[in-house]
Amino acid sequence: MAIREQLQAAVDGRSGVDAADRLCEACVMLLDIDAAAISLVFDGANTGTLGSSSPDAKDYDELQFTLGEGPCLESVTRRAPVLVTDLANPHDKRWPIYGPAMLELNVHGVYAMPVVVAGEYVGALDFFRKMPGKLAGGQLAGAIVAAELAGIPVLDLLDSDLKAAASDPGSSTWTELNTLSRAEVSQATGMLVAQLKIEPAEALLRLRAHAYATGRAATEVARDILERRLKLDAH
Repeated sequence: MAIREQLQAAVDGRSGVDAADRLCEACVMLLDIDAAAISLVFDGANTGTLGSSSPDAKDYDELQFTLGEGPCLESVTRRAPVLVTDLANPHDKRWPIYGPAMLELNVHGVYAMPVVVAGEYVGALDFFRKMPGKLAGGQLAGAIVAAELAGIPVLDLLDSDLKAAASDPGSSTWTELNTLSRAEVSQATGMLVAQLKIEPAEALLRLRAHAYATGRAATEVARDILERRLKLDAH
């Protein structure tokens, strides 16, 4: 069975996060990579992980949000694939923080294919490889197909959200897509704005900096701030 058919089979009969996870797992089996994740990007920020092949893959995606840079964000901004064969290449300094952080996790190759829904660039399908190297011709073609298929679970979630809103306009529950977005970070940022009397951009930067310095995910730090287990200093 050709790669296209095998990738298609991974999502057939599935929807939402389940389809996204299965697609990522199929990519790992078929494309000679070690991990895969589907990132959602709205308003220029990585806002959630729709699907992943493993907990490590989800961590790699979360790191892009914590640091504010990485392949998924660049792919959506450029509206084009981003293919980095070796993050250790001294001539490639595109991600001065994310690159070294991934190398510490023993990941050398990162590749991102934009995910397009109804003409809008809504995220990227990210691939991670421990060994440096290019995606071979067949693997690159498979990556393009996989990115097209990644639009299916995104549409599933958007469709369910729209139906939920239509059936109950007063509902604040936006099903799976809302839970995937890093809502805690937005709420914690607002709390820091009020507490520290600073601008939202600086508040988010403080939160991300603390997460990076302590080796934690930004969502975990946000949760501690919201539950008042952590209070950041004014300076």
